[in-house]
Amino acid sequence: METSAGTNPETQAALDADRLHQPPDPVDDTGANTPNMGGGLPVIQYWAEHTLSPEGPKLWQALTHKSACLSCAWGTGGQKGGFTNEIGEKMQRCMKSVEAISAEIQPPVPPQFFEQHSLAELQQLTSMEADRLGRWSYPVIYRAGSSHYKRIDWQEIYAIAETAFRQPPERVASYSSGRSSNEAAYLLQLMMRTLGSNNLADCSDLCHAPSTVGLKQMFGSGTSMVSLENLKQADCVVLIGSNAPSNHPRLMNELIKLRERGGKVIVINPVIEVGLVKFASPAFPLKSLLTGSDIATLYLQLIPGSDVALFVGIQKSLIEQELIQSDYLAAHTEGWQEVVAYAEAADWDTLTTTCGIAQEEIAAAARMIGTSKAVVFAWAMGVTQHDNGVDNVYSIANTALLTGNAGKPGAGTMPIRGHSNVQGFGSMGVTVRLKQEIQQALEALLGRSLSRVPGYDTRALIEAADAGQIDTLICVGGNLYAANPDLTQAKRALGNIQTIIYLATKPNLGHFHGLARQNTIVIPVFNRFENPHKTTTESGNNFVRLNDEGKTHLQDADLISEVEFLTELAHRLHGTYPVDWRQLQDTKYVRQLIAKTIPGFEAMATIDETKTEFTIGGRIFNEPQFATPSGKAQMFVTPLPTLALPSLEAFPVPPTTQSLVLSLITGRSYSQHNTVVYKPHDRYRGMPHRNCILMNPEDAKRAGFQEHQRVTVQGDAGKLENVEIIFGSVRAGSALMFYPEVNVLFTARIDKRCGTPAFKRVPVVVYA
Repeated sequence: METSAGTNPETQAALDADRLHQPPDPVDDTGANTPNMGGGLPVIQYWAEHTLSPEGPKLWQALTHKSACLSCAWGTGGQKGGFTNEIGEKMQRCMKSVEAISAEIQPPVPPQFFEQHSLAELQQLTSMEADRLGRWSYPVIYRAGSSHYKRIDWQEIYAIAETAFRQPPERVASYSSGRSSNEAAYLLQLMMRTLGSNNLADCSDLCHAPSTVGLKQMFGSGTSMVSLENLKQADCVVLIGSNAPSNHPRLMNELIKLRERGGKVIVINPVIEVGLVKFASPAFPLKSLLTGSDIATLYLQLIPGSDVALFVGIQKSLIEQELIQSDYLAAHTEGWQEVVAYAEAADWDTLTTTCGIAQEEIAAAARMIGTSKAVVFAWAMGVTQHDNGVDNVYSIANTALLTGNAGKPGAGTMPIRGHSNVQGFGSMGVTVRLKQEIQQALEALLGRSLSRVPGYDTRALIEAADAGQIDTLICVGGNLYAANPDLTQAKRALGNIQTIIYLATKPNLGHFHGLARQNTIVIPVFNRFENPHKTTTESGNNFVRLNDEGKTHLQDADLISEVEFLTELAHRLHGTYPVDWRQLQDTKYVRQLIAKTIPGFEAMATIDETKTEFTIGGRIFNEPQFATPSGKAQMFVTPLPTLALPSLEAFPVPPTTQSLVLSLITGRSYSQHNTVVYKPHDRYRGMPHRNCILMNPEDAKRAGFQEHQRVTVQGDAGKLENVEIIFGSVRAGSALMFYPEVNVLFTARIDKRCGTPAFKRVPVVVYA
């Protein structure tokens, strides 16, 4: 296919290439060459090496434990068994889960380690090196003026914590990730809101908050409306801004099965990810493992940040091809006339120039969508991490509604969540945008109104800390330091906080760089399959799993569960108001409290007796009756983005320097989970180490750069030196580098409606 993209400087090179071309040939595991398909025999080799190694027995014990996968929200587990998904299908584990478990069954960090290594030394570690130190197995403290972490006893921990949390509530905050349980999440928010603080920042603020905000406004529910069972009824999937082969491998099995039953997959991504072209799944050894399965029917390699322009173009083409469902729109939506009028009036040259996709290709995508019986629109952070992320979500959902693909089996909107229980934390009320129904239930529990002072989301928390407005911070999992843009600011901001308490299973960069002004405490906790009590988690498709009790492999370790720590701290702060906190150390009672106060979780009340896992009510829409006040979906006009890059003069680089201004995509590598790096290279993209920049060959040649040349990459907040250029299938005018290291470069623009930073479109200059 050919495309014409006008005069936009980001679309001048390499625009006549076949968008479904196969990436270069084959493979070794050093990153020197890229494979011609995702998955395949290297996955089998990885499984064999780990399961047959000395760690094998512990690994298999964790894999078969009745608990949810530690990795992505597409994981398996729960009462059906470690290898089983929510509808009972077997053999559903992937390499991501093995990586996560292998990291958790490491030996403990040696007792003498922190006596022998100063913080200055530890700050030289990479993310992978920090993770491979081992498991936290005893609590430590870093005090102001010290040079080392030192062991601390529990009596002093609680004394420091109690004093810290008795500061004014607006100066107390929390941050969390999806590594923990629904029970811990519920206790965290209840403890904080009982204090009078709404400062419940969460890792979702940095990723899928635009999905939550946008979908809530449109459909009354901020999560996926598609269950796994529904996905199996789709005959078309539109996959936008996702590297599912690396981050959600089990989803690839569903795409393979969809293609086998004659369905279509439209991939929209500025980078041609080899696994989205062809994927070899070990789940299908006879028909996929050796030869691979075709994934993309159509691959649209758009300009980063131009999703709205592309989807308005698809809408315009649907109208021109008479493929919109007017009767459905009139009966089940509001605001549709304005959306249709905006698309009709949009100029084709402006649309194609903005997104870099030819009108003919847009028409082909519209035809596939408009003539399919049931279409699922799925997306990840390539859609959300922009300063117009909410508009991106609106534009995708508008397209679903225009074609009647919402509120019926096999169709709908499906944000793909990253961390295994990140959605559960939001459901439990760990959010600055608390649902009115939960607010009312909590106020009834407390016997008073909740604070009306708006809480800090993650970016607002960093800004407040940077301004000296936070005294106390508790981090339940996560890596607040490394997950943020502008690492210099993040380090400075955390250094302004008097007391920081980290609950964690393993060391990460935040424990060494995110140091408080007075006391930094790291509390070692059990992971999901070690907890001494039952817990629950929630998948990205709204399925609640029950996790059995477990045991840790760590001998003589001084660990605690998040539930035990939070309930004990809350008891010391609140006594028995509004609940008997110490009784809640039996998580059965937490679940009963959740059932009473969190809508859709009523079945939680009896899950201990019935062991019956469930899909949360009011979220899967099989009929076009939505959870809005009118019962109709609300549609919103989405203005086209302005995507001009700054000139070279905007950067502190001499004008005579050999240089090139690009739009930088920050992302994870293969073999990485959030900020945790398991391998230093990316074999799928041919990037041999972390300090690489993936560039379009035509961009590089136009600027006079050669592959493997070492360059400096400069953003508006910092620079990285000695960066190796790697040629790859990235959109012209764009480049890709690895998060979190690249976060040092930039201060991201923010979508003010949800607080999410623009990690996927970062202006940088590359120079020799």
